[in-house]
Amino acid sequence: MNLEIDVVEENSKSKLNVSGEIDAYTAPKLKEALLPLTKVSGNTVEVNLDEVGYMDSTGLGVFISALKSTKEFDSHLVLVNLQERVLRLFKITGLDEIMDINSGIRGGQK
Repeated sequence: MNLEIDVVEENSKSKLNVSGEIDAYTAPKLKEALLPLTKVSGNTVEVNLDEVGYMDSTGLGVFISALKSTKEFDSHLVLVNLQERVLRLFKITGLDEIMDINSGIRGGQK
């Protein structure tokens, strides 16, 4: 499956609406779109994962890189509307403890 990324800029906030699957094949596309936005000081980057039903460890790696970049460039990363299946990856790895993840979880597949 392909990965679609729509970026919307609002003042000091960048919103990424992501749909599809995040895996070894599509993660570079996500990284290419996400990382430059985290390098803008004071910017909040909101990633909407409502339409992402599958993500593997490669996707987690992209979000870890983005988190490191936000610390370096004084920006902020927020993940919103995660499906239960995707949120489970963050919980298993403990990343839910260090990343700003919106609690508005979507149903999705269990």
